[in-house]
Amino acid sequence: MENPPSRSSVTYSSAEEGYFDKRGLVRSAGFWGLWGIGIAAVISGDFSGWNYGISSAGWGGFVIAVVLVAVMYVAMLCSIGEMSAAMPHTGGAYSFARAAMGPWGGFVTGLAESIEYVATTAVVVYFSASYADGITSELLGVSLPAWVWWVVLYGVFLALNVVGAEVSFRFALVVSVLSLLVLAVFAVLALTSDALDTSKLFDVVPDAGASTFLPHGLGPVILAMPFAMWLFLGIEELPLAAEEARTPSRDIPRAGLWGLATLVVTGAVVVVLNPAVTGAAALGESDEPLLDGFRAVLPGGDVAAVLSAFALIGLLASLQGIMYAYGRNVYSLSRAGYYPKALSLTGSRKTPWAALLAGAVIGFAALLVVQFSGSEAAGSIVLNIAVWGAVIAYVLQMVSFVLLRRRFPDAERPYRSPVGVPGAVLAGVLALLVFFGFLFNATYRPAIVAIAVVFALGLLAFAVHGRHRLVLSPEEEYAMTGGLAGTSAAEPEDAPR
Repeated sequence: MENPPSRSSVTYSSAEEGYFDKRGLVRSAGFWGLWGIGIAAVISGDFSGWNYGISSAGWGGFVIAVVLVAVMYVAMLCSIGEMSAAMPHTGGAYSFARAAMGPWGGFVTGLAESIEYVATTAVVVYFSASYADGITSELLGVSLPAWVWWVVLYGVFLALNVVGAEVSFRFALVVSVLSLLVLAVFAVLALTSDALDTSKLFDVVPDAGASTFLPHGLGPVILAMPFAMWLFLGIEELPLAAEEARTPSRDIPRAGLWGLATLVVTGAVVVVLNPAVTGAAALGESDEPLLDGFRAVLPGGDVAAVLSAFALIGLLASLQGIMYAYGRNVYSLSRAGYYPKALSLTGSRKTPWAALLAGAVIGFAALLVVQFSGSEAAGSIVLNIAVWGAVIAYVLQMVSFVLLRRRFPDAERPYRSPVGVPGAVLAGVLALLVFFGFLFNATYRPAIVAIAVVFALGLLAFAVHGRHRLVLSPEEEYAMTGGLAGTSAAEPEDAPR
């Protein structure tokens, strides 16, 4: 094909013969597969990470933060569901922003999502290693250096994600169900345990003049919102499965909302029952809150460790789900030329092995840098990197939703958000609240600096090199030909591969 004209200061080059054949995906996911991969991506948030918000704002402040964040996710998923049904491409957030704001907007949004998912995977690896080492120490008396666990975990789940999409979706569904069963067991044990005492929810020592419900006042609620996001972060990944879903326009919006409803229930279980058996003050500093919860209700160390081995399933589920997400995100941006094109190769198994490997190497390196730089809170720092990348992507997606509604009001949308533009604006405002909460907290500065450096390098690379080598991938061709201005977006079966 001839080179399309330069637009928005970018240039498209012709794809070599067989380019898309080497970058093909396979349709293998129905509704339950999508629900499973969505739950898998998030469920580790119920096992570790969220509890740091109690340290920031006390239990009452954290509950307020959770409610605000849940409202944000409901409105946001409705908006994302509408866009994903209209634009069923693997690019997800990048695809939406590309159609609404051009190549630069698409690149910035896609890069933010790359940061979110690569860093989230690293956080899950970090907490999984902590859980695994705690279990082997108690049961076997064996403790390994953290970096050894990281190598093992990345290696095993890289192999699992590369072996095939159908295996990935099935595994995600199985471990998601098992994780939910673990949480159900914990809930039953906690509710029937003598350790349950709701007064423990308020054992954080209040500041002078503050209440036990808000021991540090109302302001820290904003600081707790990033940790509240950990209960839901990743469920928005489902549009990345559009070219591997059998009926994406129908199933992706449904799976997202049903998945979020599931996560609201599980989040309520851990936010109330976990600190009620361990004490809020102690839980706010824990790297393994659910393990501490099992220890509290089952004082026998070996029994607690055995049950905690099942709790580890939740973390491993998220390793599967979130590694899937960064693999497809990097794949789609690479296929379009924003990232090096070699990263979108899929090979004989039709899985983006190069993108998966690159994300694992970057995530592992980030953990090493943070861990051995003298920081005592590696998990918290990398978690904040993930969350800040997420909120940037969230804000840009909500902006994209509003722009697309206004520019293409008559476009066919197989699913329409019930909250419309007001809902998208509300979600964007709440995401901005988290964004500015980061800016004004010195504790989060290392995460902010890290993301700023990555964005600076990424934008420089795109300005100098990437913008002159874009390719008409399905996302790019859809945007270039004004797909939303027509009657309907084609299902990916009809899109160029």
